[in-house]
Amino acid sequence: MNVVKVTLPNQATSVVASGTRVGEVLPSVCENGRHTIAAVVNNMVVPLLMPLLVDSTVEPLTISDSLGWSVYRNSVCFLLAKVCHDLYPTAACRVRYSFSAGFFCTLTFPDGREVVDAEVTEIRTAMRNAVAQDLSITMETVSYEQAVKLFKEGNQPDKLNLLAHRNPPVVLLSRCGNFAEISQQPLVPRLGLLPLFDLETLEGGFALRLPSSQNPESLAPLNRNVKRFEVYKEHIEWGRTIGITTVGDLNQAIVEHRAEDFVRTVEALHEKRLARIADEICRRGGVKLVLVAGPSSAGKTTSATRLVTYLRVNGLRPLLISTDNYFVGDARNPRDADGNLDYEHLDAVDRPRLNDDMLRLMKGESVRMRAFDFTTHDGYDLPYETRLESNGIIVMEGIHSLNPDLTPQIPREQKFLIYVNTFTQLGVDSSNRISTTDNRKIRRMVRDYQYRKRSPVETLRMWPSVARGEHRWIYPFQDNADAIFNSALDYELAVLKPMASLLLNQIKPWDREYIEARRLSGILHNFSTLAPDVVPGDSILRETIGGSQLSYT
Repeated sequence: MNVVKVTLPNQATSVVASGTRVGEVLPSVCENGRHTIAAVVNNMVVPLLMPLLVDSTVEPLTISDSLGWSVYRNSVCFLLAKVCHDLYPTAACRVRYSFSAGFFCTLTFPDGREVVDAEVTEIRTAMRNAVAQDLSITMETVSYEQAVKLFKEGNQPDKLNLLAHRNPPVVLLSRCGNFAEISQQPLVPRLGLLPLFDLETLEGGFALRLPSSQNPESLAPLNRNVKRFEVYKEHIEWGRTIGITTVGDLNQAIVEHRAEDFVRTVEALHEKRLARIADEICRRGGVKLVLVAGPSSAGKTTSATRLVTYLRVNGLRPLLISTDNYFVGDARNPRDADGNLDYEHLDAVDRPRLNDDMLRLMKGESVRMRAFDFTTHDGYDLPYETRLESNGIIVMEGIHSLNPDLTPQIPREQKFLIYVNTFTQLGVDSSNRISTTDNRKIRRMVRDYQYRKRSPVETLRMWPSVARGEHRWIYPFQDNADAIFNSALDYELAVLKPMASLLLNQIKPWDREYIEARRLSGILHNFSTLAPDVVPGDSILRETIGGSQLSYT
């Protein structure tokens, strides 16, 4: 009998038969009282049904772990997809926009009708019944032909579209009863492990509410910003109109040589949105300072640079400034709890000097502006003076721009605040979305490697710190925005795939970041490749891949 060695946390190594499933070597309930719902095996998140074929280090995951919570969330989305398919086999159910700990979802019928209260109630009841029955979710390997036949008979065009651009001999499925999907993420082995969720009707769809990993005993509050929600719904409608809403749709456009037209359409949408924001700034009257903020790799630098052009079209004379020029330098920079320099802290910016310079410029005075040397990490005064021209307006970008404590001396009525982020409407398929964070993470990894000589493992290793900074310094102030610019480019991951995949392959199983690298690689695997020469020179994507026609100085 073939055997493998298994090492569990704080336990001696044991020997089990090769092929033993992960769930058989783990306790069903962990020390914290939570059910084991998945596991980390040799630095990969896996379902409990996975067989152990090599010597393995195995760690249990519960909903209290961030990785386990993701498994819980993905599993509830699978449950939602199953129930909607069972109840309304001709309707299209989509998991879309993330807010709080849950998602905004849509259910659209063939005649274009959206879901109503009665149907949301029916879906909720059916989901709870399935959990009460503790139905199993199994992993099943079928031939390519069997998978195509299954999805044709099941009226699942999004799955067929993905398979249309692949040719594997076998396809791994996640199955529950008569419902199956192409396996994209690890899921729980049975629905009884998903006790807590709810649905709430919203305009144009419904919210799938979930608990957070920090508080798994109760549902997270349903907090949604009306402006962001409207921006996202507008993008959903745009995707429907264009006819490209899933990765399979995009892949088909690439194969049929329609991708260049799609790229031009996506970029024209950016132009239209920026022009609309510039018009709004001019209509407002009295605005002297436009502040642009957004999380890492959201495209705020290019957005601000391009906005300058549209303000010029409206007869204004904008001056572009970055808050990075007002960094205090390492000697004065605050440190985090671990003693590391915290460049995302508000006090990393010399706010008194920044406010004084902005006020003087707005009064028409000449100012010797600040600049920052990122090699020596020291600030210095520019050798020349700057003056705001007649009909001038300042455009300033930086992560703190929406925080009122950045520019407290400047009256609110003289400021116009813009929030930039990537709200993509493109999904892998109906129940597997592409998150804003994943989009930005892939952008940043490519950009860091090209321009900052930072390895992919370093980028992923520092991301938790970046995310903490965003949650502290950006997201609490996003509701202050007067306008929101959606910087999503629904074609970009097809362009970034070859670059990002090569970088992700550099991360090895002994790196803790291997878990994330494998997950991101799995997302990119769904995309066909699109050559970078289709990307316009002034695109936000050029900030990541290079070759921009814009000047950022």
